[in-house]
Amino acid sequence: MTTPVSSAADPVDESDVFVAVGGQRIRVRYRRGVGVPLVLCNGIGASLEVLDPLVGHLDPDRPVVSLDVPGTGESPSSPLPYGFPYLAWVIGRMLDRLEIGVVDILGLSWGGALAQQFAFQNPRRCRRLILVATGTGAIMVPGHPRVLNKMITPRRFRDPSYGGTIAAELYGGAVRERGQDVVDLFVRQLHAGSRTGYLHQLLAGSVWTSLFALPAIRQRTLLIAGDDDPIVPIINAQIMSRLLPRSRFHRHDGGHIDLVVDAETFAPVIDDFLGAPGIARATRRRGDAGRLTPGG
Repeated sequence: MTTPVSSAADPVDESDVFVAVGGQRIRVRYRRGVGVPLVLCNGIGASLEVLDPLVGHLDPDRPVVSLDVPGTGESPSSPLPYGFPYLAWVIGRMLDRLEIGVVDILGLSWGGALAQQFAFQNPRRCRRLILVATGTGAIMVPGHPRVLNKMITPRRFRDPSYGGTIAAELYGGAVRERGQDVVDLFVRQLHAGSRTGYLHQLLAGSVWTSLFALPAIRQRTLLIAGDDDPIVPIINAQIMSRLLPRSRFHRHDGGHIDLVVDAETFAPVIDDFLGAPGIARATRRRGDAGRLTPGG
């Protein structure tokens, strides 16, 4: 069940709410817990349900915030195209409405670009950064043109049988042996998004790069990348690990969405990087008017 809200949201565990902010209406799922919440940013065209397998394997005490960016899942499309700086600002305002202060953030693929931008814009609010199967945007080592051509449209989300036929070539890794898992994933989000929303996501990625900003991202960062990723070759993570001042590189032999189809393997890696859920210390964000938020 979803509950629309237009001002300050009052989320309930495991429920969805709509938060109106910055001219957008964002669907959010907030799993309450202890300590610093983990914000999840999904891949292009994907609804928040896609990362449910990861959420299910993370420490159950860890608070998690999942969202549909405009034009994906149940979030309406943005009236106008947007860039990552604006969308990162929207996420910040959304967290304000949910009365969440300091956060960790994880981005998968396209969502990794959004996570980088959020960390760059919010050096005090973002504690730790996790980047999975992602790159530096318009300036990066691209995947094979044959593979990227299949990503121009959201057909794989709207036609699960088609998505199943191209899954191994598109995603590599564990999908080569577990293609049906991807079909099931696409079936779960048949309602997801619109063509306009998908186009806006493509446009946002086409005019953005983090290449020159990475040295300014001071948060501890975990890079997760696979040797069998046809979309984002692993050399991109190797370049990013050299540019990010406080990065840790977790290399695996899988593909682009192993985080989803093999979540039980990657959740412990993420939990270890973030540390056990708990309030390490109370930190005051500037402008919070006295509100204390978990930090550390």
